[in-house]
Parts: sequence; C-alpha cells; structure tokens
Amino acid sequence: MMSISPRERLYQLLPAIHRIRDAERGEPLRTLLTLIGDELASIEEDIAGLYDDWFIETCAEWVIPYIGDLLGVRGLHALVEAAGFSQRAYVANTLRYRRRKGTAPVLEQLARDVTGWPCRAAEYFERLATTQHLNHVRPHSPATASLRNATALELTDGPLEMVNHTAEVRNITLGRGRYNIPNIGLFLWRLQPYFVQGVTPQPVADPPDGRYRFSPLGDDAPLFNRPRTETEIVHLAEEPDLPVALRRRALYADLEALRLGLAIDKPAASAYLDASPAFQVFVPNAQGALEPIPAEEILICNLEDIPGETDWRRPPTSKAYAGQSRSIRVAVDPQNGRLAFPTGVVPADLAVSYAYGFPADIGGGPYPRLETLVHDADAALFSATVAQRGGGDHVSLADAIAAWANAAEPEGVITILDSATYVGPLLIAMAAGRSLVIQAAEGQRPLLRVQDVGGAPQPWIVTGADGDGASLTLNGLWIEGGVAIQSNSLERLNVRHCTLIPGWRIDAAGNPLLPMQPSIRAIGPNPDFRLELTRTVCGALHLAADSDGLLACDSVIDAFDAANVAYAGEDGAGVGPPVSFERCTVIGEARSRQFDLISESILLGRALAERRQVGCSRFSFLGEGSRAPRRHRCQPDLAWEAYAAAQGKDVEALTAAERRAVALTVAPTFTAVRFGRPAYLQLSASCPSAITLGAEDGGEMGAFHLLQQAQRLANLRTALEEYLRVGLEAGVFLED
Repeated sequence: MMSISPRERLYQLLPAIHRIRDAERGEPLRTLLTLIGDELASIEEDIAGLYDDWFIETCAEWVIPYIGDLLGVRGLHALVEAAGFSQRAYVANTLRYRRRKGTAPVLEQLARDVTGWPCRAAEYFERLATTQHLNHVRPHSPATASLRNATALELTDGPLEMVNHTAEVRNITLGRGRYNIPNIGLFLWRLQPYFVQGVTPQPVADPPDGRYRFSPLGDDAPLFNRPRTETEIVHLAEEPDLPVALRRRALYADLEALRLGLAIDKPAASAYLDASPAFQVFVPNAQGALEPIPAEEILICNLEDIPGETDWRRPPTSKAYAGQSRSIRVAVDPQNGRLAFPTGVVPADLAVSYAYGFPADIGGGPYPRLETLVHDADAALFSATVAQRGGGDHVSLADAIAAWANAAEPEGVITILDSATYVGPLLIAMAAGRSLVIQAAEGQRPLLRVQDVGGAPQPWIVTGADGDGASLTLNGLWIEGGVAIQSNSLERLNVRHCTLIPGWRIDAAGNPLLPMQPSIRAIGPNPDFRLELTRTVCGALHLAADSDGLLACDSVIDAFDAANVAYAGEDGAGVGPPVSFERCTVIGEARSRQFDLISESILLGRALAERRQVGCSRFSFLGEGSRAPRRHRCQPDLAWEAYAAAQGKDVEALTAAERRAVALTVAPTFTAVRFGRPAYLQLSASCPSAITLGAEDGGEMGAFHLLQQAQRLANLRTALEEYLRVGLEAGVFLED
C-alpha cells in the first residue's frame, strides 16, 4: 500500500477530476492545500504533545515551571542549556522530598537535583566522639581511630570519613565548623568523569617493555570512577556512587573480594568494574582481536617510581586464594594512571578505556557535541572515515587527507571513528574555494601526534598558493603539536572543542618538555586569515599582524606563566592582529593592535593594545600594567575604586604598593594551574567573589562561565530554606 505524505493528505481527498484540472493549470490548488496541510500537521503535532505535557517525565522543557507551580515549587534561577541542567528532576521529586522532609537522603537528592552535581550528605552528629553510656554502647563509633583500618584513615576529613572528632562550635554555614550535633554537610563534586574508549596508552620505554601510562600524552593522570545510578531516594551515596578519583585501597579490596568469592564458589560483582567498568585493558586474543582482561585478573598496586630503580614493580603471574591459584595478567595503579605487565610480557597490541576528570565540556572530549558535527548529506561533499584498527575508509589520517586533496569535490569532511593515537607529519594543501573539516565522531577523542623530523617535532603545515575562500575546521581533537599556517594558504581556521596541548608535549608531571612553542602560528602576509576558537584549550597563538585576527569564545589560552606571551604577532614579539576574548581564561601576555572586545574573561598577564580608542573591556579581570580599551566594571579597577573611596581619596592618588596590595585581594585563584591535572584552571572554592560573581549575569569570569556555578549554589541555598528541618544547619562544601 502506497503511503501518502502528510502534506498531500488534503489534496488526495479531492475528486480525481479536480486534480486533473489542477494539473492542467500548473497545480496552484495543490500548492495551496500543501501549505494548509503543513499548518494542519503542526496543529496535530501540538495536540499530540498535550498528552505528553501532562507528565513531568515527558513534558516539554517550557512546561516544567508550570507543573512546578501547581505543586508550589519555589522558583529557581534559570540556567542556560550549555550548563546541561534541567529543573525536571527537582519538580518530579518534590512530593518525595516533602514526605521525608529534613532527612539526610532527601537533602542529598535535593542538592543533586537542584545543582546537577553529585552529592553526599554527612550527618556530623554521627562523627562526634562522645563519652558513651554503658547502657547505650556504640561500638561502631569509637573515640580513638584504629590504626589498622587504613581505608578509614585515608578518608579522614572527607565526606565519607569514618573517624570521629571532638565537637566544634564554629558555624558550618560559613564552611568553617563541621562536627556538631545540628550540623549536616553537603559535599558537591564539580569535576565530571569523561569515559574514553579504545585509547592508545603511552609506553614508558621505546621499544615498549610492558610499562604504560593510561594517558596517551604520557602524563600521570588519575583514573576516575563511573558512578553507579542510585535507584532509591532513601539511599545515601557511597564511594562507588560518586565521580571520585579511584583509590588503590578501595579498588584493591574490591577485586580481592571478587577473586576470593570465585575461589570459594561465591561469585560477587565488582562495585567498580561491573557492567559499567571504570576502566578496562584490552589485549589481543588467540585470533588477534582485542578483548578486555577480566576484572578478576587485574591486580591493583602502587606503581610509583622506586628510588634508585629504573623499573616499576611488576605483578606476579598468579596469586593463591583459598588454596586455588588465580591468574594475574596486569597490574594497575589508578592514582597515577599507570599499568604494568609481568616481567617479560609485552602485548603485541594494547588499548585502554578509562574515565578522567575535568570541570566542563571544553576541549577535546567524549561529551555530546552532535550539533557541531558535519554530516554527509550532500552528494557534492567528499566524505571519508578513519579508524586505526579497521571499520573506516582509511586507517591513516594522512591517507584520508591525500584522498581529499585528489578529489574533485571542493568541500570535504573526514571523520575519525575512534580514540586512538595517530602519529605522523601532516601536510594539508589548500586551494582557493576549498574547505575541509577534520572531526572526531560523537563520543570519541582521538590524539593526533606530530612526528619528529631530524630530532625535532614538526607542526602540522597548512600550505597553498592561493587560499582565497579556503577554510579548515578542526572539531573534537587532541593535538600534540602545533599548526603552522603558511602565507596566503588559508582564509579561516575554525577550531571547535579541541585541545592543542600547551607547550606541545608534557612530561609525567604535566610540565612542558619543549621550549615554549605556539599552538597555532600564522605566517604573514595573510591579510584575510581569521582564527576562531570555540570551547578550546590551547597554548600560545602567534598570528601575522596583517591578518583579520582572533575570535575566542569559552576557551583557554595557556602560556604557562603570566609573564610569557600568550598572544602576539607571528614572531612572538610584535603585536598581533585584532582580537576578541569572550568568556576566556588567558595565562600570559596578550599583545594586539586592538582589542575589539574583552568580555567576562580572565587575563592573568598584561593586555597591551596599541589602539585603545577601539573596543571595550567589560566584566573582566586584567593583569597589572594592562593597557586595554575603556573598561566597564572590570577588576581590579572596581577594587581600587572601592579602596580609594574608603580612604577618602582619588584612584589616581593610590601608590603602586597600594594598587598591588588591593589587586591581590581580587586576584583569581585556581584549584590547579598545570595542564593535565583534573581540576585544570577551575576556580577554587576560596576564589574571591569579585571573580566568581563578577560576570554580567552574576556568574564567574573565565572559560568555565558556561557552568553557571554561582547560580547553582544560589539555587541550592534557596531550596534548603524549604527542606532543612528546624534546628539543623547545613554547610556546602565543594569537592575537587
């Protein structure tokens, strides 16, 4: 039976004679009824959605506040879509909150639903060391910590601690005191776990000797847990339910219990390596295909460097449990992100999957970004896929680029289907009117590593004799090395959701291995070249002074030190072309002919503009000695004005020492400043409110403004007023 298009329904209802006459006159009636059919379909779709809008689980996002109003739900700050937050869970659980109002599990779930961050509630009366009555002995709550329980000692002072304390009388709402009868602590995890699959681990030695680091960059990066889903509101979160960095002791005890259970025929599931494992190690099977090593064959141990030794500790090939020998195939150190095979074992191929921690969906990562990808919907578009172990059109990115260069289609898209490491020099030859997109598939995070030539790493090279109208887009990639744009070869470079490793390469501690190298260098003359950064992490940028300049949004530009040059001309010394920073964090000095806009950004170095009559600086922090265009509500200017007013004198009368001292009171502070650390450039909990609340909308300045952390915390404080029991005090603590 032939189906009729919804747009043709009304037309098909007409008698055949009218359709014949209409066709003879060029089908004006058909066109009219098609337009009416479109409107009818829209009305029918709206009516069909009315039923879904009756339920909080299926209603449209705009309906949620109306359902909440019916329940008397107090309004919260509306968060933008970029924050990945919805009030759906908060409204859906309202009745459950009220039935168990004031209990720790409800406060924990409330904090999770309101902020979107995982939470653990700690009742501090349970952690008080008290004189116990003989008729009410609490053996689970001793006053003296057991030195034999290393796991409990390791959790001391955290949300999951089991050690008791003497009472405190300081106020918990200010974050100072904790251990008192009416106190409840709400611990929030701002770091998110990002799970990457099929990563090529970095071998420690060349050739490989069986020792590897999970991170393809070769740095010691801790592995993170993939939280279990809690199904009941009455359940207090435990360590496997939270996005915490994995601990050796907890994981070791978990796998030891698993092996012992198998040995005595009482199988048990692993809390960390079950159906959604926190990490996996893949080695070839007998047929050469990669398969994961079972959890019971993984040994957790400390693989730190041994003083005076060049090797790590190597695992045994087996361990005895209840008189049985259990096979051990690999050792893993989750706190350092290392793995080691038994002595003499070097797999022919190796891949790992693991979760790492990061504050937000910025830089290359396996987070959702489907709306930014180019899909093969045009027959005139060259399209190719790349997968290192098969499954794509090519196994090498260089081969895919060469195929596009020889293709007749002017536009091309190359999609990388895995998270493997691709090594080799890349030469991209552009021509007038041609465009190329190199993107990672949804959920993937490939690493593109430059190859050493003559003992020195060479950057990607974009070349061409005539780049008029030529464009290159990079999306979702990690790039270990730089990109060099030759003269007149490219008109636009669009870098989205990428990480260009600052300094090109880093060592195990995250320090740069090479002298400061620019992540992107555009060599002049190239008057039409324009660079656009969106949600990107990169190092220094050197652009020819005659180019169109830079537009950076929600990005990090890291030159490692405020005294270094983060943005300048092509030689790194002169001034760069015009630039706009919108919600960016810049570590280093920015030298430009003019700043068209500096908005809600943090510039830790000086911002030096040759022309200050053009553009503006607003709601931003600018380093001492900056010469930026006119400023509006910037720091430390506001702090100087407030201090001068308190002293009863003009700002111009402040001495250099006074300016420096006042500027320090509003200077941004970060949880970590070295690339590769999980909390990289995340504003610390002690960061001055002038920075955390200094943006135009009352949010934080810098690259992580999109998280809207200030609004989330304000929402939590508002909700606690309704659900906190009388007599209780709640303190909010940020875990990083």
